[in-house]
Amino acid sequence: MLLHIPNVLTKEQIKECRKLLDEATWIDGKLTAGSQAINVKSNLQLAENDPLLKHLRDIITSTLKSNPLFVSAALPNHIISPFINRYENSGAYGNHVDNSILYDTTVGKNFRTDISCSLFFTEPEEYEGGEMIIEDTFGTHEVKLPAGDLILYPSTSLHRVEPVVSGVRMVSFMWTQSMIRSAWKRSILFELDNTIQSLRSKYGETKEAVDLSIHYHKLIQEWAEL
Repeated sequence: MLLHIPNVLTKEQIKECRKLLDEATWIDGKLTAGSQAINVKSNLQLAENDPLLKHLRDIITSTLKSNPLFVSAALPNHIISPFINRYENSGAYGNHVDNSILYDTTVGKNFRTDISCSLFFTEPEEYEGGEMIIEDTFGTHEVKLPAGDLILYPSTSLHRVEPVVSGVRMVSFMWTQSMIRSAWKRSILFELDNTIQSLRSKYGETKEAVDLSIHYHKLIQEWAEL
């Protein structure tokens, strides 16, 4: 499931984050790349011991946990601490698949990467190029979102970032270990939850909405891995 979630961060939050990021110190992004990705990665990144990264991680993680659309789609068990990267001067990230297991230094534990996300800090008109290309069973998708918006997709998807020809592209990238390992099952639950919410919005707390909600939670109990 590929999902665009708008307005994850407010305009005020983006303004605050951008002011901090414009004054930040950046390191070579290859320092955190995996064995496959290191050969195709050309960007900059906030260092993991940078206090600014901790501050931004707190903002992003707390915002995601309170975002109904993200919670419904990801059914998060744990959000791995986000990173921030910067692309400029033809910086790019070639075709790759994210590591299946990542170590979260914040909690000192390995987690499965079921879902990948990119949260945009720069507006599309601020840079040329830099499109995110995601390939899945339904084809190739080009992503270039407004600041504050997020794209969510399975971590097994082949993806890349095209070269940034001019300007600067800044994005937070992160992974989530879901309570539901299977992308197919997450998609079923997401569609079912959307149907329940739509029924409630149109007709209130009807018997049909309650019955569907019961089935939704039964499936969560059957499929969840905690």
